[in-house]
Amino acid sequence: MSLDVSPQLLAEAENGEVREQDFVETVRTSLPYAYDLIARLVGELRAGDAVFADNQTPPPSEKERGQLLRALSSDAIRGSLERHFGVALAFQNCHRVAAFRPEDRDGETYTRFTSLRSQILNQSPEFRDC
Repeated sequence: MSLDVSPQLLAEAENGEVREQDFVETVRTSLPYAYDLIARLVGELRAGDAVFADNQTPPPSEKERGQLLRALSSDAIRGSLERHFGVALAFQNCHRVAAFRPEDRDGETYTRFTSLRSQILNQSPEFRDC
């Protein structure tokens, strides 16, 4: 299961729309490694002049890797995190996630980061089973 959904949030969903801030809080508490990693990247992005901030350090365990994969493979989770933090996220392999400013999503660096070529160049045997 990706998220630990409270009975209150489940009831909210069953009765209509869910408040995004409640959903993001559920993501934060259910997937703390993924949430904290993205928060750190957003902080680095905002603190500097670089076009993006990215993570190249593998997660400490499969548990954390699973959190990151679940967060970024779900359109709802990923989209909520992007809106919450005001960034565009890009993901290349088991742990290389990057935060871009939304206005840079159509830019050369984002396009290069998300290209087929970059995906291929960021592969290695140790990522095969991640």
